[in-house]
Amino acid sequence: MSEENHPSTHPPLPPTTEDDRVLWLRLLRSRRVGPSTFYRLMNEHGSASAALEALPDVAKAAGASDYKICPEGVAFAELKAAKAAGARMICLGEADYPDMLMHISDAPPILWAIGDTSIIHRPMIALVGARNASSLGTRMARALTSELAQQGLVVVSGLARGIDTAAHLAALKTGTIAIMAGGVDVLYPSENAGLAHDIAKTGLRLSEQPMGMTPQARHFPRRNRIISGMSQAVVVVEAAAKSGSLITARNALDQGREVLAVPGHPFDARASGCNMLIRDGARLVRNASDVIEVLPDMVPSETQVEMALPDIPSPPLENRTLRDTAKLHALILDRLGPSPMAEDQLIRDLATPAHNVSPALVDLELEGRIKRQAGGLLSRVG
Repeated sequence: MSEENHPSTHPPLPPTTEDDRVLWLRLLRSRRVGPSTFYRLMNEHGSASAALEALPDVAKAAGASDYKICPEGVAFAELKAAKAAGARMICLGEADYPDMLMHISDAPPILWAIGDTSIIHRPMIALVGARNASSLGTRMARALTSELAQQGLVVVSGLARGIDTAAHLAALKTGTIAIMAGGVDVLYPSENAGLAHDIAKTGLRLSEQPMGMTPQARHFPRRNRIISGMSQAVVVVEAAAKSGSLITARNALDQGREVLAVPGHPFDARASGCNMLIRDGARLVRNASDVIEVLPDMVPSETQVEMALPDIPSPPLENRTLRDTAKLHALILDRLGPSPMAEDQLIRDLATPAHNVSPALVDLELEGRIKRQAGGLLSRVG
């Protein structure tokens, strides 16, 4: 092994053989080895093989007794699971590794990918927001995504409920990238399983987690650094004052990315995070032009891609049970905020027959949970 140490900022050369890939996987899956430790060991020892050999002594010096490196069988089992799921391993430094992600300090050494990896080479922008998104928020997310996709941009998000879902749906035809908090083969949340399959057809699912890993709370902040790290800018559409979307925004600032936010009503808690970002200097977003304005070098000059917004189906509610009614009430309240919106727009957003929505609105109005205003406008109370 050469005595010359690689500088910590110098990325390791990607593996060139299948044996090397197994060694990379074993090193990364060894206990207490995250991206930073992986790179330090690779820089100090020059290869994954040498790093694995030295790891027990390194762990012992750090106070970890009886340390065992990741067994070869565990790595082979993960490779077998990946093959069964149709996932491909992308190592840092390989041609299909996201270029911008490679340059963040804690870039994942290994990504698992399912779908079309060619879209990794197109310019990307992240769009994230609240899981309990309002009707206005989801409409804004769809509109922004549609226009950005028409400009050739790939929208990156986290496959969560609410804003993430709206963004992925609006970009399906042109390709979108979903960053998973768990294994790339673990479809979470379950209601987005169909969307995840559709994304893999025209876009890409990516994860740094082991195959089969069920996402835990601690995985989501780590996932968020990848969302921002892959993108030249992060757009936040609705976010509470303490939310994962603000973690993504902070990551973006640390990574030198642009942060933009859609303003919201001061009384709507779902907009408080965005309003705080704007107060602290984030670019205010009214439409896609505001986003494209700060990214003059991102937008390709090729012919714009045509796309149509997909319809969001809703189950029929003609024969409603008490549970159906409660569910419809919850959907209406989720869509409404302090800012008034038109009743016919609410009905269109819910994709539910008017004769089902109208009685529910009366119920909620009588309960004092919504307020009807002049001009057929509705708002949520409290």
